[in-house]
Amino acid sequence: SQVKPQFESRANMNCGVFTAIVYKTQVVAGTMYFIKVQVSDAEYVHLKVFQSLPHENLGPSLVSFETGKTRDDPLTYF
Repeated sequence: SQVKPQFESRANMNCGVFTAIVYKTQVVAGTMYFIKVQVSDAEYVHLKVFQSLPHENLGPSLVSFETGKTRDDPLTYF
């Protein structure tokens, strides 16, 4: 939910639903999260979100996203 405003702004859409379904992580200088998010009854998006190291005191940042996904689309690194 912390990246919902970033996604809505960049994708130019308002999401009545914004529910994370599944996620994967990749450790970098911080953590990269790949998250499948339900944004409507049948529409899903995949988000790539970066969380910096705790001592940097920064919130999660939306790196990129893929729209037009379904619930069954595999969540992959992108």
